[in-house]
Amino acid sequence: MSVPNAERAWRQIEDHDAVGDGQFVYAVRTTGIYCRPSCPSRRPARQHVVLYKNPGEAMAAGYRACLRCRPDKLHPQAARIALVCRLLKHAETAPTLAELGAAVKMSPFALQRLFRQVLGVTPRQYFAARRAERFRQELACLPTVTSAVYQAGYGSSSRVYENSKEALGMTPGAYRKQGAGETIRYTTGSSPLGRILVAATELGVCAVAFGETDDDLRTNLERNFARGTVERDDAALADWLRRVLAEFKEHPLGALLPLDVRATAFQRRVWDALRQIPRGETRSYSEVAQAIGQPAAIRAVARACAQNPVAVVVPCHRVVGKTGKLTGYRWGVERKRKLLALEGIR
Repeated sequence: MSVPNAERAWRQIEDHDAVGDGQFVYAVRTTGIYCRPSCPSRRPARQHVVLYKNPGEAMAAGYRACLRCRPDKLHPQAARIALVCRLLKHAETAPTLAELGAAVKMSPFALQRLFRQVLGVTPRQYFAARRAERFRQELACLPTVTSAVYQAGYGSSSRVYENSKEALGMTPGAYRKQGAGETIRYTTGSSPLGRILVAATELGVCAVAFGETDDDLRTNLERNFARGTVERDDAALADWLRRVLAEFKEHPLGALLPLDVRATAFQRRVWDALRQIPRGETRSYSEVAQAIGQPAAIRAVARACAQNPVAVVVPCHRVVGKTGKLTGYRWGVERKRKLLALEGIR
């Protein structure tokens, strides 16, 4: 029997999300193997995947357990973590650690440590992320922002607007309209890697991209913000362009830039970790996965690096293969090589 909500389950599989462990397993028709959602193995094509509620159902259907993630031997505390996640997901207000601990017969300190070890975030952070997710869903279907605020469990609209940049990447009203009505200003210039574009909303930098010509750069920007208004504004963005270009020199100023980047919670954690990599150093994808508390999410980290919309400012070029090999780069491996050379790495 397949699990309910197949779309959500597939997203958890794509993100190597440990939250799904203990809730379902997935089997691959072409290999005859079943895995837990957080399995670090390469993801199969979706059309070959079958979802099951538990290992018993997968084995009854003729599949054998993956020897890498051992879905037949789940984390001994998986049931407790899954229960805490369900409690947080459906709570109207954030439960205290004492209340959660009592529900799973653990001390608050032990629960906090275990939850962070398994999921990489605290119970309060998990609750905040789930509530923000509910808010995004309500914005898409309710007639007003205010109704979405209260339906999602927020006590007041002011709290939502204070945190809208982190939760949505734009104001709630703009998000509800899928960005329509926003003005995206941009400028272009020359860099050691060719033409560069810097674009921003009123909240901060939303794109840094490399290209062959200014026309190509503008076309891609318009494609990414199809429902917004794209305007060139060299004067207003001159200082931010200068700061981005300073990343190629000895004293980068890009870390001071405010960012307005649309991202999932996982992507934000990865990009925040990338901004902590010192100039002149690199990290492997596995090291970044370790840094965010999800050591099994190596491929998801690589995917987040590939989806980074603000080149140089979020230095995804500083992430390399485990052996030091230059792997893919959104703007071309040769540009990645030049960036690292400019930083004295190779």
